[in-house]
Amino acid sequence: MNNSILYRLDWVSLLIYLLLIGFGLTNIYSTSFSEASFSLFNWSYPAGKQFWIFCFSLSLLPVILYINSNFFEHLSYVFYILSILSLLGLFLFGQKISGATSWYIIGGVSLQPAELAKICTALYVATSLSSIQMDIKKGASLARIIFIVVLPMILIILQPDAGSALVFTAIFFVLLREGLDLRTLYISLGLILIFIFSLLFDPIRLSIALLVLFFLVYRIILFSFPKTKKTPFVLTLGLAVIFSFSVDFIFNSVFEQRHRDRFNVILGLETDTRGIGYNINQSKIAIGSGGILGKGFLNGTQTKGGFVPEQHTDYIFTTIGEEWGFLGSCGLILLFTCLILRILYRAEKHTQPFPRIFSYCFASMLFVHFFINIGMTLGLVPTVGIPLPYISYGGSNLLAFSFMLFIYLNLDFNRLS
Repeated sequence: MNNSILYRLDWVSLLIYLLLIGFGLTNIYSTSFSEASFSLFNWSYPAGKQFWIFCFSLSLLPVILYINSNFFEHLSYVFYILSILSLLGLFLFGQKISGATSWYIIGGVSLQPAELAKICTALYVATSLSSIQMDIKKGASLARIIFIVVLPMILIILQPDAGSALVFTAIFFVLLREGLDLRTLYISLGLILIFIFSLLFDPIRLSIALLVLFFLVYRIILFSFPKTKKTPFVLTLGLAVIFSFSVDFIFNSVFEQRHRDRFNVILGLETDTRGIGYNINQSKIAIGSGGILGKGFLNGTQTKGGFVPEQHTDYIFTTIGEEWGFLGSCGLILLFTCLILRILYRAEKHTQPFPRIFSYCFASMLFVHFFINIGMTLGLVPTVGIPLPYISYGGSNLLAFSFMLFIYLNLDFNRLS
C-alpha cells in the first residue's frame, strides 16, 4: 500500500471498526466459553469461526482499497442482479435454519445472501440516485428507487426473514437527504403512531381523537396562514381514519402469530415471561444485573447459565450489559454513534453524488441494525432477529458490513485524489 493511500485513509473509522470487532470477539468468546479446552483460533467454536472470518475480511481490505472507485459505480447493476438471483436461488437450493430458508451451505460454510444483498442494493441505489440526482421528487424516478429497494425485501420476506427485510427501509433516510419531500417523513411517522394506537385503543375512540386533533391543528394553521385550504386536511383525516380501521385486519391477517405475540408483549397487552416474552424478560434481567461496572469478563451468571437464548447472536448486548455494566454498554453505544456520525460527516465532503449516497446508505443500515438490536434487548421494540454489526456472531453479516466499510474507505480517500 503506497504512502498516499496511507495518508488519505480514514484511520478514525478503521480504528473504531477494529475496536468493535475486538469487543465483539471478546463477548462471543465469553458466551461460548467453558472450562474445557477452548481456543480463540478453533474453527469449531463460534468465537474461532468469527475470528477467522474477520481475518479473511481484513485480508481483502488492501484489494478493495486499490480498486478504482468507478468500478463500484459502473458495475453496481451487475452486483444487484447477482444478489437478486442469489435470493431467488434460495427457493431451490437454500437450507432452512431456524424456520427460514435463508442460507446456502457450501462445504460446511453457511452463507446468507440477504446480507450481501444489502451491499449490492446500496451500491445500485447510489448509482441510480446519482444519475437522476434532484429528480427524486418526480414520480417515475422515485418509483424506480422504490422498486430497487422493495424487490429484495419481498424475496427476503418470503423466506421468511422479516428482520433482514426491515433493514432495507434504511434507504428511506437516504432519500430524505437527497431531496425527498419531508412530508413523506411526517406521513410515515403518523402511520406508525396510528398503527400503534389502533392496537391500544378502540378504532372509534381513536377516530374521534383524530378528528379533534386535526380540527385543532387546522385552526392553528388557519390562524397563522388564513389562505390555507381545507381539502388536504379533510383528505388526510379520512385516510387516517380508514387506516385506523384497517389495522386490525393487517395485524391479524398479514402478521404471523409470533409477530403478533411480540407486539402484544411490547405494548403491554400481554404478560408472558415464560413464552414469547421469555427472551425479553431474561434479557432485561441480564442487563440489569450488570449494574454500573458489570460483573467482569467471563463472570456473567446469566451468560454462563444460558438463561438468554441466542446470546452470542441477536442478544449479544445482554452479555455486554451483564459483564461490562452500564459504563461498558454506554462505551459501545458511543463507538457506534461516533462511527455513524463520522461516516455522515465525511460523506458531506464529497462533491460527487455516488460516494455520498453510498456512504449514507451504509450509515443508515448500520444505524437501523444498531437501533433495533439494542432496542429489542431492552424490550423497546419487538424481537425481529437483527444482529448487532461487528459484535454479534455471524459470518455473513460480518463480511457484509466489513465490505461496506472498506468500500466507504475506498470512496472516501479517492475524494481527495
